[in-house]
Amino acid sequence: MVVAVRGELALGACSRTISRVISPTAVVADSAQVDDSAAVGPGTRVWDLTHVREGAVVGADCTIGRGVFVGADVRIGDRCKIQNSALVYEGTTLEDGVFVGPAVVFTNDEYPRAVNTDGSLKSAADWTLVGVHVETGASIGARAVVVAPCRIGRWALVAAGSVVTRDVPDFAVVAGVPARQRGWVGRAGRPLVPDGEEYRCTVTGQRYAAAPDGSLAERSAG
Repeated sequence: MVVAVRGELALGACSRTISRVISPTAVVADSAQVDDSAAVGPGTRVWDLTHVREGAVVGADCTIGRGVFVGADVRIGDRCKIQNSALVYEGTTLEDGVFVGPAVVFTNDEYPRAVNTDGSLKSAADWTLVGVHVETGASIGARAVVVAPCRIGRWALVAAGSVVTRDVPDFAVVAGVPARQRGWVGRAGRPLVPDGEEYRCTVTGQRYAAAPDGSLAERSAG
């Protein structure tokens, strides 16, 4: 059974002022756990067995699938789609319109150990949190692992099963273990094709220009 949880939330992209925790139009499964200090925006759906921890902010019109873990203080923008069993650990920021496929993992510890050198169990004070930042419109394919610290650029595409160990440029397609760039992709998610000295989206017709530093940018119309 899915139930609506009452409350109010003032939104503004990934930076928000929270008056109450859950929007009146948010829908949360009764088996989901949403911490009292977390925020869920208007029109967002949180499905079965998902856990949204303290201080996390989920924007408007998102879909958070079954069994997703959203860590403490994670920031998720508007219109994001996070599919089943994804692990969005502390330190992660997803901007607007990000797609996260099933069983994706965002890490947050460069030097993971369960214990200190003296054998004592590590606490939060014994390691440094690092994060993954995913920019607007990017897509992370199923079972990909994104190793922090890392930044995924706007509208980039990470292929399913990839292990990302370094920053991904805007509009880049990366794949493999470790992930390497295999081409360029447009906003429609389709590979861009070379067209003279530029690239073109076969769906929208949008053209893209390569910069001397190897990056790619949308060309202005006209």
